[in-house]
Amino acid sequence: MEEKCVLSPASRRRIFVQTDNGDVLGLELDRRDNAQTVKRRLQLALNVPADESCLTFGDMILKNELDAVPRDSQLRLTRNMIHRSSSTPCLSPTGKSALRRDESGIIQILGQSDCFRRVKVLVKEMLKAIENGVDPIPVTDGLGGAYVFRNCKGQSVAIVKPTDEEPFAPNNPKGLYGKSLGQSGLKRAVRVGETGYREVAAYLLDYDQFAKVPPTALVKISHSIFNVNESVSGRKLLNMGVVDKIASLQQYIPHDFDASEVGTSLFPVDAIHRIGILDIRIFNTDRHAGNILVRKLDTAGTFGQVELIPIDHGLCLPEALEDPYFEWIHWPQASIPFSDVEYQYIMKLDPAHDCEMLRTELPMIREACLRIFVLCTIFLKEATAFGLSLSEIGQMMSRQQKKYEEEPSELESVCLEAKSIIEERREVVRNDSESKDEVFQFDMDYEDSVATDLFSEDHRKCTNGWNPEVELDQSVNEEENLADGERNSTNYSSRLQGNPYLVSAASKKINSFPKSNLKPRPAHVGSAAAGTSFLLRRSAKELNQATTVFVNLADLTENEWVLFLEKFKELLVPAFAERRRSLSISQNLRHRLGTSCQF
Repeated sequence: MEEKCVLSPASRRRIFVQTDNGDVLGLELDRRDNAQTVKRRLQLALNVPADESCLTFGDMILKNELDAVPRDSQLRLTRNMIHRSSSTPCLSPTGKSALRRDESGIIQILGQSDCFRRVKVLVKEMLKAIENGVDPIPVTDGLGGAYVFRNCKGQSVAIVKPTDEEPFAPNNPKGLYGKSLGQSGLKRAVRVGETGYREVAAYLLDYDQFAKVPPTALVKISHSIFNVNESVSGRKLLNMGVVDKIASLQQYIPHDFDASEVGTSLFPVDAIHRIGILDIRIFNTDRHAGNILVRKLDTAGTFGQVELIPIDHGLCLPEALEDPYFEWIHWPQASIPFSDVEYQYIMKLDPAHDCEMLRTELPMIREACLRIFVLCTIFLKEATAFGLSLSEIGQMMSRQQKKYEEEPSELESVCLEAKSIIEERREVVRNDSESKDEVFQFDMDYEDSVATDLFSEDHRKCTNGWNPEVELDQSVNEEENLADGERNSTNYSSRLQGNPYLVSAASKKINSFPKSNLKPRPAHVGSAAAGTSFLLRRSAKELNQATTVFVNLADLTENEWVLFLEKFKELLVPAFAERRRSLSISQNLRHRLGTSCQF
């Protein structure tokens, strides 16, 4: 069912280091190199003392050895937390040769597995065209920087989106900049500069092209057309020459429309189901009609059979459960039961295997994102086994907004109940620790051991002693303190009997959460010009509204995470039964309304 991903033998050890303001440095490593020697080498090229910067690789802060870093990996050089600012550039080059030390070529794929063999063909076409003077074309639509690369015939072959040109990123060409890479972006749980590898993850998870996600890879790419904001980078725009970028590269798909430009009645049921299955697995927070391409399959000029191609997956795999957006919820095809082929595909999904694959192909991916992926895949499998349709599954994952307030989705309510069990166990452990403190409060010999136990408990909550949520939460808090004018933005063998679906503990938590000030959002409207769909007829400030995080899974230890999944599965059965009961009652009172009929 799945395409094998085999890493080619390592012939050299090269890494790519990206700074907070988007500059990319390619470095060749030898066996003697460690994190400190790399920072000292970077210090020669950048005006930042080594002791004021840290080298990170996904969730890890690299302090010594680099054995955990595969070749062709992307690392990030950032100012230490106390030096960071969302309004000033973090780093600036001090010499013209600082950015020209990489001899890897114009386009270098980050990761050399067989999964990217289609992308390698695109790269060859792009290189040949660049050598022959065929320049890429900037995409004018949207909030972020994107470029259409062509072949020698002038035909579009790839869409390139630099990570430092995303909305709010330092080198955004549309005037939406002011944040450093790694801070919260359009979505609170999706960091600036990290949407590129999410695009790649969606492609890697689309086994056998089930949903038809175009081939995508993360690349280091050099060209003079890329945007650099002089006020942020400190570089002079005149005679700047070639600029290196880390970017996502996706095959351009010729198409006739996007789904927002035509009626949905012609869309095949299986195409919508397959896109929806992918969206649920990756918890896509931005699936609107504008990022589904429509291609006619007939040649007679009449509008008959069509093919749907999903694109723009940069806002999937968040670090925490947010409010997803699945526009296909309101399409009638989503209410049709899954076919046998789709059912078998879902049942064969293995989230544990998929996580290991993602860690291999995208080693910089954060563990919090993988936990969301595992949770959603389990939810999809269990809901399908129960007999729910795609629309019902999507509705259970979506929040309801009542009187301008967000309420947890049914999925989040189940998670809250499961997590309350974990917190009760924590309380028991905490009380036991306090009891020990009372018994031995006058015994100095035990003070050190108790302190060590407490530290170890907190330490286990982090990855390598560092919680991946801390930096994101701190950046969000900084933004919330700004003035408003400054914001840029399996299978079931038995059912539980005699127990109605109760979330008493979760309900108490829900009622205690602060409600957001979000207004009901309109249906998404976008365009797919040049094969890239963007966005929404809403302001950047509206797009950057911070949603409430009801459920945080990153603070669970490994043992707690395993227990959480067990309780989560147990609570799903009564949740699905309650959903089915409520639906049967409401079906006699109202008809399903599409997005154009919401009042």
